[in-house]
Amino acid sequence: MEEQVLVIERKVFEQVGSFNGLAFDVDRCRDKIFAPGVPRFISRSKAEKDPSYKQLIPYVIMTCGGKYLTYVRGKRAGETRLVAKRSIGIGGHINPIDADNSTLFAYLYANYLAAVEREVTEEVSIETKYKDKVVALLNDDSNEVGQVHLGIVHLWTLDEPKVDRREQMITQMSFMTPAELHQVRDSMETWSQLCLDSLAKFTP
Repeated sequence: MEEQVLVIERKVFEQVGSFNGLAFDVDRCRDKIFAPGVPRFISRSKAEKDPSYKQLIPYVIMTCGGKYLTYVRGKRAGETRLVAKRSIGIGGHINPIDADNSTLFAYLYANYLAAVEREVTEEVSIETKYKDKVVALLNDDSNEVGQVHLGIVHLWTLDEPKVDRREQMITQMSFMTPAELHQVRDSMETWSQLCLDSLAKFTP
């Protein structure tokens, strides 16, 4: 069976107040995006090619001691358009498996939060406590990847930098300071560049 992914219609995004880059009015936007009946599942093949939909993608940035987790997407990355790009975000599509009942998903924001944890723990192993905070929404219509995705940016503040990779597509993983990240900014995927430029606005 073809993969199903969680989306909202672009017109909902426009009603919320379309933007390019980062938006920090998280609560207002979140309540409208997760309003009953708004998010729904459609086939990934349709969602990837139809910009009238926005796939909802959690994008988790991890920080500890003033440094941020970063990695390079290897050849096994699911999104081939991002291979060899450096990233400071971990995330992925939300599937029906993340809902106790997919028809009720729109009523259960808690299901979304559980989906975030599932997605992250599929890619990395975290052996420490952390605090999760949604800090921004992210949109970039300047390229074909961004046109069909809407990022929900989370900041996970870790007690200790104890993170190991699980997915083979994660390579060159390490914690770096903002200054070190700016030195390699040109090698980053667009979403990571946007988040890096705004770190001071949503980090402790």
